Amino acid sequence: MNAIKRLGLPRIIIIIFFLSLWVVAGVNGLHVPGLMKDSLVRIGMNAVMVLAMVPAIRSGIGLNFALPIGIICGILGGVMAIEFEMVGLWGFIYAMIIAIPISVAFGWIYGVMLNKIKGSEMLVSTYVGFSIVSLFCIAWIVLPFASDEMRWPIGEGLRTVVSLESTFGGILNQFWAIEFSNGFVIPTGLLLFGVFICFIYYIFSNTRVGIAMKTVGDNPKFAAATGLNVDSYRILGTILSTVLGAVGMVVYAQSFGYIQLYTAPLMMAFPAVAAILIGGATAKKANISFVIIGTILFQGLLTISLPVASSFFEGGNISEVIRMIVQNGIILYALAQGGGE
Repeated sequence: MNAIKRLGLPRIIIIIFFLSLWVVAGVNGLHVPGLMKDSLVRIGMNAVMVLAMVPAIRSGIGLNFALPIGIICGILGGVMAIEFEMVGLWGFIYAMIIAIPISVAFGWIYGVMLNKIKGSEMLVSTYVGFSIVSLFCIAWIVLPFASDEMRWPIGEGLRTVVSLESTFGGILNQFWAIEFSNGFVIPTGLLLFGVFICFIYYIFSNTRVGIAMKTVGDNPKFAAATGLNVDSYRILGTILSTVLGAVGMVVYAQSFGYIQLYTAPLMMAFPAVAAILIGGATAKKANISFVIIGTILFQGLLTISLPVASSFFEGGNISEVIRMIVQNGIILYALAQGGGE
């Protein structure tokens, strides 16, 4: 009973459902090695964006529904790499070099704003995330990009979807990839990059600054009494979350093979929020293990649900219904456990 209480009944149901889907996939004759490959790719391409929730939660601002701020910064880095024809690994690095400083600036501005509305961070963050996406719907039309790979052949502005095939698409997926004869592929570079970013954050979280930031999030009154600047550490957590969102977007885009502009980033915070909550996090507690467990469960579930559902039902996208139930249901459950705080 203690284990059930600690994990939470919805999380246990999701784990059982996830494992049962793999059994059903094997029984129905689906290509399990291919599904495992797709699951690993989805896990690697989403892990850093899920990790972006950790510094936000630990610093006391809660679940960062304004992750689209960082995502937009990552997209800016990607389109700049295309604009200046940076290809391969250098294109990936160049996108990071552009995205990180911009995300630091955006994160600082957003962090200052959150300090003005303490207690309503998660509510306000949703509107801020939507607003930044709407603002850049205009920016993608008026910004002076000249690359033929991005601009519409007729009219103004950038295309809705921009291919990364000629720049840095799949650069991490192909790096040290291990292929098996049965079709199973381990995207070693993609997974190692995610592990590396998690390791860097783990080191930071055990430094004096990282511990102080967590103290501020756990008990701001005690932190203030010990001389810690609560507002500064909240801003630091917001900046780190925004930067990880930007880095995560560049990783996601290179794996996906395309950059999606305009309204595409609008709902991208919700899968990241759902994943870390499935992993065991709450609006006030998070660590790297929750990121790993949650990303494996959530992305693995999304990967396998479509082919399994298609083997039973013809037509319609049942997997999308499953995704929405799991994603939004676990968010509602987690927020309800907070007692309305």
